[in-house]
Amino acid sequence: MSTKTSPTSTAAARPVALIAGPTASGKSATALGLAEALDKAGRKAVIVNADSMQVYADIPVLAASPSEEEQKQVEHRLYGAWDGAEPCSAADWAARAKAEIADCHEKEAVPILVGGTGMYLRVLIEGIAPIPEIDAEVREVVRSMETATAYAALQIEDPLRAAELEPGDSQRISRALEVKRSTGVTLGDWQLAKTGGIGDEVDLHPLVHMPPRQWVYERCDTRFAAMMESGAVEEVEALLARDLSPDLPVMRAIGVPEIAAFLREESTRGEAIAAGAQATRNYAKRQFTWLRNQSPPDWPRIESENIDIKSVFASLLQL
Repeated sequence: MSTKTSPTSTAAARPVALIAGPTASGKSATALGLAEALDKAGRKAVIVNADSMQVYADIPVLAASPSEEEQKQVEHRLYGAWDGAEPCSAADWAARAKAEIADCHEKEAVPILVGGTGMYLRVLIEGIAPIPEIDAEVREVVRSMETATAYAALQIEDPLRAAELEPGDSQRISRALEVKRSTGVTLGDWQLAKTGGIGDEVDLHPLVHMPPRQWVYERCDTRFAAMMESGAVEEVEALLARDLSPDLPVMRAIGVPEIAAFLREESTRGEAIAAGAQATRNYAKRQFTWLRNQSPPDWPRIESENIDIKSVFASLLQL
């Protein structure tokens, strides 16, 4: 994700706070703390979801969405905004987020983006590449290839992209190869033509929260076990009753496959908890890697469990 230059005077009138971090790092609590600090400074705050699972109305427990009590303290937007039957892409979310941010600024409120979905944040800030629709025949051929074969082809047809990817990253390898074969232009070149980002239009006040990994992993374990007692099983039962496509994002959300296996009596409750906790830790690990390597180096990083909100967001609170 590229950095942005100093805000223009126009952008400075449109502050946006951004709190990114892995799951279970305490982002929601930090957002509430910042909203409270802004309120004391005489400014209204609105918390805007930037988590790809918290957008779905079907899984507030499994997605660890803010509680009803928390959402009553401060206005929250884009939580539970999509039905599980409707997939929400990064572009879909970014379009809605841009509209919500613009509405906040019209009402002289400070939007606080909160989430750990790197692609969502990247598309919102940088924009999206105007890649044409991929030819159906090309997609079918590429997606039917063995990963090793597709990677070998990508090394020939787009060696720069191939060098950036792991040989086993089947999804990204297929995407890069189908784009090159369908459009004749590499994915990297398309991405140079990104449009629609808000990075140069707002005054961004970012924070990347990176607490110690073991601390986060322990919270992942504790939280998933608590979810099983707080409605997660019922959420999955309701999803299964709808007979939704297993390819939908909501059906692949962490905890859904694990609890579904338990409901089908393919595993015990304890095994479901262990599997769900492990999947959550794996996801947190991927988020740590993405945030460390892909978020702009000039975004402040806090590596302790606690955050001094007044210090980190001093410039925002003084506007």
